[in-house]
Amino acid sequence: MTLTSLDLKAVGPRIRMMMPHLTPLEAKVVETVFGRRGFDETIPLKQIAEEAGVSEAMVVKIAKKLGFSGYRDFRTAVYEYSRLPTAEMHQELSVDDSSAEIVQKVFRTSIQALEETLAILDMDDFDRAADLLYRARNRDFYGVGGSAQIARDVSHKFLRIGIRASVYDDSHMMLMSASLLGADDIAVGFSHSGNTSAVIDAIHLARKSGARTLAITNYDNSPLATVADIVLCSTAQGSPLMGENAAARIAQLNILDALFVAVAQRDYQAAERNLGRTMSAVTSKRRDKGGS
Repeated sequence: MTLTSLDLKAVGPRIRMMMPHLTPLEAKVVETVFGRRGFDETIPLKQIAEEAGVSEAMVVKIAKKLGFSGYRDFRTAVYEYSRLPTAEMHQELSVDDSSAEIVQKVFRTSIQALEETLAILDMDDFDRAADLLYRARNRDFYGVGGSAQIARDVSHKFLRIGIRASVYDDSHMMLMSASLLGADDIAVGFSHSGNTSAVIDAIHLARKSGARTLAITNYDNSPLATVADIVLCSTAQGSPLMGENAAARIAQLNILDALFVAVAQRDYQAAERNLGRTMSAVTSKRRDKGGS
């Protein structure tokens, strides 16, 4: 990961994605760097090592583990990222915040998540996912809790244009579904952390059964991501009160809205025709009930 090969907006997200794979001591070093006021390209390696309570060699090792060539490359990337307007959007919520401050912070955090998710989105993987979803015979979506709600949202959108998708949020039903999939099918696993065992097991079985698999997650090195053929990642900066899920959910919904449009575009006339039919059926039903 270097400045020549990476969108600056992606520096923060890429480092956050690696945090679960760092030891507590390594994570402390990264937090020291990001939590430091006035961090710039003049901060010597020795100073960061002393502030984090580790050796200089440890700091260099961590920089390389995060994908940089060394401390200088890491320092420059973090400094340049910290100067971006999007990097400054995230602010911690406080119990003393006014309603106006709460609204502003929540909105700005969501905007940051959208901007940075766009920066890390792999367009080749996006196109592959759209092609597979369009061509699939069966589309089975797996998710638990809030992730299941995201799966239902996109399933509803697809149905409006005549593309059927099934959503499963029970571990046994996921496995039953996955066992019946084949080469013409796609299974999509939704998990913010990428650690939801029920979803991981179902995606693994679907792939073993011959289906293509897609993961929607916040961590591209998570267990779910490693068992999927394609991974589309959201990213969001967490806070003690809201965690990461709230802003990441907004980013994931936008990824899926874009996928919906891309799939519809592959046969726009059919999508438009089916949309007219489904909306007509709903409108007619409402009319029969007296507009309720």
